Amino acid sequence: MTDVVTMTLNPAVDLSTTVEKIVPVYKLRGRSQQRDPGGGGINVARVVKRLGGRVRAVYPVGGATGDMLRRLLDKEGVPSCTFSIAEETREDFFVVEISTGQPFRFILPGPTLTEAEWQQFLAFLSRIEPFPRFVVASGSLPGGVPDDFYARLTRIAKLRGARMVVDASGSALAAAVVEGVDLIKPNLQEMRELAGCEPHDAKEWQAAAKALVHDGKVTTVALTMGHLGAVLVTRDQVLRAEPLAITPISAVGAGDSFLGALLWQFASGAGLEDSFRYAVAAGAAALINRGTGLCMPEDVKRLARQVVIEAA
Repeated sequence: MTDVVTMTLNPAVDLSTTVEKIVPVYKLRGRSQQRDPGGGGINVARVVKRLGGRVRAVYPVGGATGDMLRRLLDKEGVPSCTFSIAEETREDFFVVEISTGQPFRFILPGPTLTEAEWQQFLAFLSRIEPFPRFVVASGSLPGGVPDDFYARLTRIAKLRGARMVVDASGSALAAAVVEGVDLIKPNLQEMRELAGCEPHDAKEWQAAAKALVHDGKVTTVALTMGHLGAVLVTRDQVLRAEPLAITPISAVGAGDSFLGALLWQFASGAGLEDSFRYAVAAGAAALINRGTGLCMPEDVKRLARQVVIEAA
């Protein structure tokens, strides 16, 4: 039985390179080249698989880039279910400027899906057997897909008795929360939009997360706060972790690594504190890999021993 199914409506192939200095007009010759599968749910599935969990990634593929995406995931051994679309799968690219160490991230809009194309995902989730324990909706919605798409997925998951996890932003996240979900994993910007306020410190961010839980629409909030660390909030517990001392190479996929490790632990039957510990470690571990390399199991295990969890 698959424990986790991830739904990624706007996946990508991530191309990353390094250049000495970014300047206008001149040809900027990259010193490296790396292609990785990308997109929120894709990355979560890669991490769950890498850490030993049972997962399936569901995503659309279009054109030569879509074929490449499928090959890259097959190479990593991630079980997939794909749907063909008419337009080309997007390609994002990331550049690190060697002289300053500054990362530059270029995110392209991706394809526009027809109603028939995005309806395939709802039909698939409705009929899948056996049904997964966790359904993850993660990443941006492409053009043509309604803002309440994740809310529609949530209704199906709830009817089938699965736990619904959403990692999104803006109206897509807000609509899912109104429907009622089990877990969300916002960052600070996403939390600011969702809560409609401007917290000033870690305690105020934590209070905003608690307010969402006590409002009854979200069971668990896993809030990643960058330099402020992270908090995990349920109705009965609030756990806080300070950030680990990491010199980042790439910030791409850190939140996805956090969520993938959290779900891997939940699916394994781990308790809240241990699950949170591994999630924080995985998010930190992703920072030391180039491109969309995400976290590696050995780094997660090593860093988990350094994570300090406090009841807040």
